[in-house]
Amino acid sequence: MQDELKEMIADYMQKGFLENIIDMFKHDTALYSLVGDLLRDERVRVRIGVAALIEELQKERPEEARLAITPLLPLLNDDNPTVRGDAAYLIATIGGREELEALKPLLNDPEPQVAEIVKDILDEEQL
Repeated sequence: MQDELKEMIADYMQKGFLENIIDMFKHDTALYSLVGDLLRDERVRVRIGVAALIEELQKERPEEARLAITPLLPLLNDDNPTVRGDAAYLIATIGGREELEALKPLLNDPEPQVAEIVKDILDEEQL
């Protein structure tokens, strides 16, 4: 059931139905548990959709948006540098000081772009 729901949400994002997905998340906060898996989707439009989803929910429902932190934190160690960078960006978008501290190890990431993203985030937050 969970895999089917994740696939449906990813397919909707691929088709550009972001508003529908935002409404789904507003009505069912349990969907935040899928954010990590969605961010690992191979389709670029899905990953961009996840970022747009979290950015929008952060504006409208910042406390609820924080529910995405738990599924995002393990992605800071993902094999894919794009996933690490995207996870760092989203954690910075919705997290607080404690979550930003979790980004610090990525300052030494083997992928220079990931290290640069994290450096920019932490410099902006003055950590």
